[in-house]
Amino acid sequence: MTRSLRRVAVIGGVRTPFCRSGTLFADLSNLDMMTAALNGLVQRFNLSGEHIDEVVGGAVVTHSKDWNLAREAVLNTRLAPSTPGITMMQACGTSLQAAMGIAAKIASGQIESGIAVGSDTTSDPPIVFTKKFAQRLLEANKKKTTFDKVKVLAGTKPGELAPQPPATNEPRTGLSMGQHCELMAKKWRVPRQEQDKLAYESHMKAAEAYASGYMDDLMVPCAGVFRDNNLREDIDMGKLATLNAAFDKTVEGTLTAANSTPLTDGAAAVLLASEDWAREHNLAVQAYLVDAVHVGNDFVGGDGLLMAPTLAVAKLLKRNGLTLQDFDFYEIHEAFAAQVLATLKAWEDPEYCRDVLGADGALGSIDRSKLNVKGSSIAVGHPFAATGARIVANLAKLLAEKGSGRGLISVCTAGGMGVAAILESAKAEEQQAAA
Repeated sequence: MTRSLRRVAVIGGVRTPFCRSGTLFADLSNLDMMTAALNGLVQRFNLSGEHIDEVVGGAVVTHSKDWNLAREAVLNTRLAPSTPGITMMQACGTSLQAAMGIAAKIASGQIESGIAVGSDTTSDPPIVFTKKFAQRLLEANKKKTTFDKVKVLAGTKPGELAPQPPATNEPRTGLSMGQHCELMAKKWRVPRQEQDKLAYESHMKAAEAYASGYMDDLMVPCAGVFRDNNLREDIDMGKLATLNAAFDKTVEGTLTAANSTPLTDGAAAVLLASEDWAREHNLAVQAYLVDAVHVGNDFVGGDGLLMAPTLAVAKLLKRNGLTLQDFDFYEIHEAFAAQVLATLKAWEDPEYCRDVLGADGALGSIDRSKLNVKGSSIAVGHPFAATGARIVANLAKLLAEKGSGRGLISVCTAGGMGVAAILESAKAEEQQAAA
């Protein structure tokens, strides 16, 4: 049977506050925060007892206890227990990739509704020991008597006990995300002052979003916290200029703790559905997820670890017959200010666009007043797997408030991958249909 593709409605989303690692959410697990985000979504859209066809998402920094995370989170919520949970991971693109998979199934008629969700904690990382000591513990566990257990452990050497915490280093290069981005900043000649300015603007825009009440229906309290604790309303360009470089300690280093995203704890979720399902549940449509792309690049060969979104966006534009200028909002994930600025410079470079993106010429520049208009990851924080859902929910709300237009999402991820998506506003009558 041949089915025509259906439009995918973005109903809306919520998130917990995002908190710097080791602070207000230090005692929470991925499951705790994911459950809080899902329950917040249930409350906002009156989904208590409701069956959702799929809940898809995951976390990047995980323990073995996070096994079957999405399903366990569902069972901790007020959703119907018949709701299945699917756990997946694509680094910082996790919850956006989850939304893409759900959208494809809705569009093809396989499902009617789905929730994309992501949660991450860097306050509760899995600390492991050397493989040799782990094998000793497993062997000791097999022994029946205390004497035999002690005998197995007796030969343990001090070096075997050295803890091995997780890191954000790329296995193929040994470099951290920040070190890779420093290379990009040098290649694209992104000066420190431009990076600090983007970070300053991110904080100021996010602060205004809170002050205006824009954030009110996007946030759900968690563990007594109501607001992101990385946000600095009093941020000062002069103070930013005094900070030391964080990754390249030489005079050439430009990335600092202030123009990079902090390690962050938090969770976010977004509800997608068919138009029929939305009408049946008396829910307004904020926007439509029109198309999405994910690609990888040869970052080991020199393309730049976090430059893959340039390819994803170029492919997305070509497939949809659009130009880079055909958008009312641009949501470019601020992994680092330098990443955003290098991406913008790449799109303006004819040689790069021709040789790397396969375009006829430069994609061109964007109207910077339309970029991350409510702030982004530098200001609010970046719990890796949660960022995609945060951005989709925020962009859907922006489009709903405008009542027209389209928005572009661009997210870089570890492993030299980029995820991009296009959202279009629902018409006024569609937004009001459930009112």
